[in-house]
Amino acid sequence: MKQTANPAKDRYALMEKIQMVDFALVELTLYLDTHPQDTQAIQQFNQLAVESRDLKSAYEQRFGPLRQYGGSFSGYPWNWGDSPWPWQL
Repeated sequence: MKQTANPAKDRYALMEKIQMVDFALVELTLYLDTHPQDTQAIQQFNQLAVESRDLKSAYEQRFGPLRQYGGSFSGYPWNWGDSPWPWQL
């Protein structure tokens, strides 16, 4: 992701994209619970899972940790206290 002049705007835009992809993943999970043989839905789920992982990695590289319980690493010094926290965006 390229650097721009407005990091706050970039942060919100990237978080919005993450939320959209993760919402689609939740919906596909619910669909696949009742349609486990739908190969197109499985393919779409897997593509979105990769996209979600990549977006979260890009977010963390620029703005700090996003996922708890070992899903994200902390910088030095411990930066989980830096705000805004992901759920505040």
